Amino acid sequence: MFELRPYQQEAVESIYRHLRERDDNPCVVIPTGGGKTPVMATVCKDAVGRWNGRVLILAHVKELLEQAMNKIHEAAPDMFMKTGVYSAGLKRRDTEHPIIIAGIQSVHRRACELDAFDLVIIDEAHMIPPDGDGMYRTFLKDARKVNPDLRVIGLTATPFRTSSGMICEPDNILNHVCFDVGVRELIVQGYICPLITKAAREEIDTSGLHVRAGEFISGEVEDLMDTDSLVEAACREIIEKTRDRKAVLIFAAGVRHGEHIAEVLRTRYGAAVGTVFGDTLNFIRDRMISDFKAGWLKYLVNVNVLTMGFDAPNIDCVAMVRPTLSPGLYYQMVGRGFRLHEGKKDCLVLDFGGNVLRHGPVDAIRIKDSTSTGDGDAPVKVCPRCRSVIAAGYSTCPDCGYAFPLPKEQTHDATATSADILSGKVTITDFEVKETFYAVHQKRGAPASAPKTMRVDYRVGFNLFHSEWICFEHDGFAREKAEDWWDMRSTVPCPSSSQDAVAFANNGCLKEPQVITVRKVSGEEFPRIIRYEFEPTSMTPIPSKELFAKELPDEYDDVPF
Repeated sequence: MFELRPYQQEAVESIYRHLRERDDNPCVVIPTGGGKTPVMATVCKDAVGRWNGRVLILAHVKELLEQAMNKIHEAAPDMFMKTGVYSAGLKRRDTEHPIIIAGIQSVHRRACELDAFDLVIIDEAHMIPPDGDGMYRTFLKDARKVNPDLRVIGLTATPFRTSSGMICEPDNILNHVCFDVGVRELIVQGYICPLITKAAREEIDTSGLHVRAGEFISGEVEDLMDTDSLVEAACREIIEKTRDRKAVLIFAAGVRHGEHIAEVLRTRYGAAVGTVFGDTLNFIRDRMISDFKAGWLKYLVNVNVLTMGFDAPNIDCVAMVRPTLSPGLYYQMVGRGFRLHEGKKDCLVLDFGGNVLRHGPVDAIRIKDSTSTGDGDAPVKVCPRCRSVIAAGYSTCPDCGYAFPLPKEQTHDATATSADILSGKVTITDFEVKETFYAVHQKRGAPASAPKTMRVDYRVGFNLFHSEWICFEHDGFAREKAEDWWDMRSTVPCPSSSQDAVAFANNGCLKEPQVITVRKVSGEEFPRIIRYEFEPTSMTPIPSKELFAKELPDEYDDVPF
């Protein structure tokens, strides 16, 4: 049985809190490789084992169904006989188990056959269509006829659809992101793999491409990318930059383009290459993927097949030999390299389609709304010397030292700037706090006896957080700072453990800031919160000692659905 990581436990508790306190449907956002399935397995175990409920897990590809089944059995071996599968692809039609894992294509018109469910969990929830009578909507409409109190939980790595638009809206199936942990945070904590991005030497001009349903027309993209000069240049660059890489996943613009790439890699460079396309026979596809994971194939070319549900932790290079307008597809392609693997230090992303410049860094993807003009400076730029894709604010490339020239046309401000001309520039910004979250934090890899901290996350935008760690269990100056931080917010005596501090905070014993001031120094990895603004608020009385027992509070024994 696995142990949840701290942020996974927070996600589970956030789901339960949402189901108890709100009438709409929550969504959990955890990056690819961050472990959504253990969260789902834990909810299933609790729903059936603690609250005698019934759960349906919906997904749209066979691989996701198999992952869910394996994780539930790993989390709760006693649930093995209680878990059924309804999927044409897996050749099973179970209907009476407390937990059913189903393909949406197989069950979208069979809700009544499966009887009543208390919870429906949708994996890869960004695949839910925005409107119309899609399969998910058809199924849920019928399922609510059987149980009008049915609740829906979404799990996804991207809170926006593959084309565009947010998945959580008042009129959508999912309505509120109840928990969200970022890519950068999980990289810093060591749970997913760092990324290195390189742009192609030869830039692609996509200005002549037409757009249909929010994406470039596929045939035009393939015609643009599938020329001898571009394919040979891309293959040459892929070979040069992956000499020390073990597993390279290549995304092509179409089958013809993918076969062309594979042929050049084989014949010109003697590379071990496999291909997986939509019409590839299952036994050939399974063999290719198995050989790739085993290291017998270094290069694997695909066309929009090996994205969601494809789990190959050994991937240490992703090559996007195609442009896309879809922020979701961009994320899914890059996300194949997020997972940790023995001997893997980072994942190289080779971008031949200008996707990083188009969408922004993968931890801060820009989502355009219907009123967006698409104008504005890109948040990243390409170093002309080493082709690294770096933040737009850099005046010198951090990888090779190239000094970017100043813009040709310069205008001056009415007053002189106070910013430093060299590294060490200080930026101080005020943010309005939307929500505040508290959690016990233990450093990854630290022994169980090591002091824990209380992590405080301030949400200042939809997917923008600033965090700080309060050291109640430490000695000396760190403890003094924790006491000062606490006294600013509460009349309750400063606790000695992070667990107690979190319990007090979650029971309303702390004033929460309305505004935080954040200080960022260029060259330093993390910003620092230096000031808080509070509004007067009444304090909840000191809770009883039972609140701090080792077991969960009594409220967690109440059925949350």
